[in-house]
Amino acid sequence: MSDRNGQLGKIIRRMWRLYLGAVGFIILMLVLAGIGAFGYMPDLRELENPKSQLASEIFAADGALLGTYYRENRTNTRYEEISPNLINALVATEDVRFVKHSGVDMRSMGRMVFGVLTLSPKGGASTITQQLAKNLFPRERLSKPGLVLMKFKEWVLASKLERRFTKKEILMLYFNTVSFGNNSYGVKIAAKTYFGKEPANLNIEESAMLVALLKGPSYYNPKKHPERALTRRNFVLRQMGKAGYLTLEEYKELENKPVDLSNYRLLDHITGPAPYLREHLRKIVSEWAKNFKKPDGTSYDIYKDGLKIYTTIDSRMQKYAEEAMTEHLKGYLQPEFYKHWSGRKNAPFNNMNDDETEKLLRQAMRRSDRYIEMKAEGYSQAEIEKSFHTPADMTVFSWNGDVDTVMTPWDSIRYYKFFLRSGMVSIDPVTGHVKAYVGGINFKHFKYDQVVDGKRQVGSTFKPFVYTMAIQEGESPCAQYPNTPITIQLESGQTWSPRNSGDHKDGQMVNLKEALAHSINRISARLIDRYTPAGVVQLVKNLGITSDIPAVPSICLGSADLSVMEMTAAYAAYANRGVYTRPMLITRIEDRHGTLLQAFSAETRDAMSEKTAYLMVELMKGVVQYGTGTRLRSRYGLSYPIAGKTGTTDNNSDGWFIGLTPSLVTGVWVGCEDRSAHFRSTALGQGASMALPVWALYMQRIYKDPKLDVSKGDFPKPEIPINETFNCEEYQLEEYRPAPPGGRL
Repeated sequence: MSDRNGQLGKIIRRMWRLYLGAVGFIILMLVLAGIGAFGYMPDLRELENPKSQLASEIFAADGALLGTYYRENRTNTRYEEISPNLINALVATEDVRFVKHSGVDMRSMGRMVFGVLTLSPKGGASTITQQLAKNLFPRERLSKPGLVLMKFKEWVLASKLERRFTKKEILMLYFNTVSFGNNSYGVKIAAKTYFGKEPANLNIEESAMLVALLKGPSYYNPKKHPERALTRRNFVLRQMGKAGYLTLEEYKELENKPVDLSNYRLLDHITGPAPYLREHLRKIVSEWAKNFKKPDGTSYDIYKDGLKIYTTIDSRMQKYAEEAMTEHLKGYLQPEFYKHWSGRKNAPFNNMNDDETEKLLRQAMRRSDRYIEMKAEGYSQAEIEKSFHTPADMTVFSWNGDVDTVMTPWDSIRYYKFFLRSGMVSIDPVTGHVKAYVGGINFKHFKYDQVVDGKRQVGSTFKPFVYTMAIQEGESPCAQYPNTPITIQLESGQTWSPRNSGDHKDGQMVNLKEALAHSINRISARLIDRYTPAGVVQLVKNLGITSDIPAVPSICLGSADLSVMEMTAAYAAYANRGVYTRPMLITRIEDRHGTLLQAFSAETRDAMSEKTAYLMVELMKGVVQYGTGTRLRSRYGLSYPIAGKTGTTDNNSDGWFIGLTPSLVTGVWVGCEDRSAHFRSTALGQGASMALPVWALYMQRIYKDPKLDVSKGDFPKPEIPINETFNCEEYQLEEYRPAPPGGRL
């Protein structure tokens, strides 16, 4: 008996030595890990400021998030902005004893070790804090011994995190660092991606779905694997029930609900609101970031430094602008264009033979990404040509959604030539704030920005600048000119004799207000002959137009190529009492902590007298009242004070409309990529048919929104006396005196 007791005592002492040795070994390993013996160990400062990559956010003036710039699409959120449902789901699933341990849960660890020894695993022992440590300082690829050492480091880090942060802060850090798949880093982006919500508004089943994704974002992706995702979500719901966060009745009700992804939207650089604006801003802010230094002397990186970029855009106006463009082009204009060219050879190119069409398409081929990439990779011209005439799987744009099809790249070039493009910008004339910016019809397929990069002939929208010269020089809006043929001697020795596009009062005297309303070419020619092309060019430069404009008489009919942004900003000066304000897109930029880095203010200058601006607005009202823009009243029912000008270029290649209200000036251009592709009839191809409807549909939505502070009143009248009359029937004019050739009277 004594021998048996002695043997038992030896076993017990051996067990204690083994136990104490194991404890000592663990303590030693933890100490060594803590002092960095197993590799770099972050200090307290790094724990307080983890180097996670944060996306820079672009905000609208009304607070809406327009988009982000990122390598990892991650945006931090505060604890108060996280739904309790989400916190409950995480704790119940990943670490039910989260509030009771100090980073390492010894009870769970003991359960795990016992399970391993008895070959009956009972689950992992990694706490939320340990997972956070792993997220903040990711593991490299490690061998099994290296993985063991990394575990000791994570235990030390978890203990440090628990000492440094509160439980709430640890949860906040965790939700800001984890990946939910689909390039969604952090719960704020994930909530927007999967459910179109802020994290604070997530319900129980949505919260459970996001926590379910943490097990394997790709494996449980509800878009790709809905059955797996539903199973895992319901597992999370069961865990919430076990932890006391749900009653049995609540669980049974929720487990039968499908995963609702009706508001799912992948947040990337080519989708979402204002993609053309975001791309334009990316270039501007990237350049700013190169020159604006951090306290440590390095430059900011818009893809990882979490800048907050506050824009002038109104998200509601932006939405209305995009909707208006889509409604007109998708619902009416593009179908009319197809019908117009149906069955015609070499469509949609007008008056082009086979050789000319081939040449144009080959030019487009050489500009394509496919051609440039193949050329750079060393392919021969013959190999490239063969590639362009070989059928391939591709996804092409259509107004009814992307279409997966098979066609040759050559045919795809021809396919895209049929699409009408458009650009649109809306500006507050007083502040210069750009309120809406639509650079094209679809950024994914047509990345060329028609607002700032595209420059097209402006047609008759240039005429108000010529009339402005006359008004500035003292002409009355009721001054009359003969609507008769005119021949202007050019410096080259040749002559120029413009023709009218219509027959309104042909051969009669016409006053300036009526001439502008009906866009009479001969009157514009007489005005520029009197006030000189050089004088008009100087005026438009004062109005902020920086593109090159040749000082030749034909500019009076809009022969110059200008951008939508330039033209709209210039027109805004008329609604701003003659003061030009350079368009503003950004009001301020802050760092990730909300500290102001730079604020921006408008640049202004006097471009014309207040009186001239007012008189020109009154002249342009005539365009809407009884001129080329009357359908704003008759068809679209816009009865508020509006001024504006339509524009149509030769062969109907470009259609323009720029409309003015006291608090919003908006310009619209519509046309094909190639000037040779256009409507053959002016009835369809004029600015009043192509561009004006987009403006009208946009303003209809604006006026109907009571939350938008857009004036419905009249343009303010100057305080100085205005003696000029607009009742031209009573106006007594001195006898018309023609200008000397090329000179001013």
